[in-house]
Amino acid sequence: MKAINNQMYNELADAWWDENGKLHLLKVMVNPWRVPYFAEALHKHFGLDLVRLRLLDIGCGGGVLAEEFARLGCRVTGIDLAERSLEAARAHADKGNLSIDYRLGAAENLEFDSSSFEVVSCCDVLEHIRDWRKVIAEASRVIKPGGLFFFDTINRTTRSQAAFIDGLQENPLTKLFPPGAHVWEMFITPEELSQAIEAHGMQLEGMSGSVMTGNPWSILWEVLRHKLGRTTVAELGRSLALKHAPDFSLNYLGYARKAGYS
Repeated sequence: MKAINNQMYNELADAWWDENGKLHLLKVMVNPWRVPYFAEALHKHFGLDLVRLRLLDIGCGGGVLAEEFARLGCRVTGIDLAERSLEAARAHADKGNLSIDYRLGAAENLEFDSSSFEVVSCCDVLEHIRDWRKVIAEASRVIKPGGLFFFDTINRTTRSQAAFIDGLQENPLTKLFPPGAHVWEMFITPEELSQAIEAHGMQLEGMSGSVMTGNPWSILWEVLRHKLGRTTVAELGRSLALKHAPDFSLNYLGYARKAGYS
């Protein structure tokens, strides 16, 4: 199996909030798909006032999702192993007057007491960690009974191989990310993830797939326009922004509830 290149989150740390940085795609292309979905789940389970809700964002990177949770009113803690990404996250939160507790930490060994958080978010992370089931176990441990677990990840299909590996990493005409940004064998099927969630005392509450905006030819055209320098990463991401669909062959997200009552 090829090596995963998680060092890229230190090497590209300045790209999280740069409209021409590749990691900015998570903000402009993926957040419009996942943030409203998670916000709806938060309000459904905890009501409109989220100010006392403690939320842990595992693998927070530069904070593009953590900041969204903070703006919803949650008391957010973010952990990551990429120190430079954490520096970028802290700097951007300070600019926005957002109080987020960013810490260096590993997803497989969370340095928090059991039942410390009402919500744990683990988005765009599991497919980067070989022992991802340990991450699920640790997330469940630190969630309070009755609390929620949020996730998004990539399915292991022939289509995801073509899109994320062949297209975005290896084809010279369309590649956007360095080698090892993703490893196809590390992608996780919905069935595998559902089984792990239930094995660690959580019940799946909902799951949704995704499609990119546009048809395959228009998507290719937008990527080529960007590669030719005619659009920024932000413009590319907005033109291809993910939408909810019953198609689970690429990205999918969902949430689960831990058994019991707080």
